[in-house]
Amino acid sequence: MPGLLLGDEVPNFEADTTQGRIRFHDFLGDSWGILFSHPRDFTPVCTTELGRAAKLASEFSKRNVKMIALSIDSVQDHMCWSKDINAYNGGQPEEKLPFPIIADANRELAVKLGMLDPDERDKDGMPLTARVFVFGPDKKLKLSILYPATTGRNFDEILRVVDSLQLTAYKKVATPVDWKPGDSVMVVPTLPDEEAKKLFPKGVFTKDLPSGKKYLRYTPQPE
Repeated sequence: MPGLLLGDEVPNFEADTTQGRIRFHDFLGDSWGILFSHPRDFTPVCTTELGRAAKLASEFSKRNVKMIALSIDSVQDHMCWSKDINAYNGGQPEEKLPFPIIADANRELAVKLGMLDPDERDKDGMPLTARVFVFGPDKKLKLSILYPATTGRNFDEILRVVDSLQLTAYKKVATPVDWKPGDSVMVVPTLPDEEAKKLFPKGVFTKDLPSGKKYLRYTPQPE
């Protein structure tokens, strides 16, 4: 199925949203961006997901990440659905969420971006829209996650991977399994030992392995 691969630049598409007409590159500006896609309005799992996204808006903003959703319905339906989402969160049933929702009633944008899951289909046999995309300030795709429609997204994990993406984009490190902000990170293999010692003044620590190879190099998370 056609669509974006990691490292591809997202098309500068235009779309109608709950916050007016947008051109995507202009919407992102110099920020990171996250695009949540959903198969239809008024679906139970998606309502909980967008409710959680709304509650975490300040966390994404702290990370300079602009949020936007896409669903296979009209702006009018999105406005009505937004009331349910706000009510789910325990608030007043208002039309305004802290992020826009793209109208993609004909699935044209979802198909163009490759956000459909061919193995998950609705009652009419149409593939469901299920991907999460994270874009960098360079407008390139940094992360793509595909959840089946029956499994709600883990927003703690989404925030964790955003933290990892941003850290590793600007520092010569990688994040190991189960890494969380504040944990030690790994020095990238392409960085020579002498340069690593200069670059990471808090120290570089190597784990001893049976092979004798010193490739597991750790350092405290850089500022």
